[in-house]
Amino acid sequence: MDTAINLISPVIIAVVYIALCSLLPEPTRQKFNALMIAGAGAVYTSGGGMGAWEMAFTAVLTFCAYKGLADYRWIGLAWLLHTAWDVVHHVKGAPIIPAFEHSSLGCAICDPILAVWMFRGAPAIQTWLTPKRAAV
Repeated sequence: MDTAINLISPVIIAVVYIALCSLLPEPTRQKFNALMIAGAGAVYTSGGGMGAWEMAFTAVLTFCAYKGLADYRWIGLAWLLHTAWDVVHHVKGAPIIPAFEHSSLGCAICDPILAVWMFRGAPAIQTWLTPKRAAV
């Protein structure tokens, strides 16, 4: 049961995040997502699991977030980089939330879903549900 929760809940979190962000109009949605990935880049610094590399990683994600203010693909790249960092932390046993042993694994499941959404230009979820009309 715990394994299912550890695998399914990150997917649910990603879908809820996308649904809530879809409520934001553009360009607010893009700016908000750039800020979110900048913050995500810094979340591991308090744990210090990778020492000085945590600061370097934060700098890389901050750069991606800045570039993401103009292009969603940078935000998508940053989420993929964060996914890789999550895997490193999970393998090392230095989770993003120390009280939750598998939190980095969950983050590594959630993040690529967000990356795919960003690479698609972070379209509002409502556009997925609206039928397309055929061109005449």
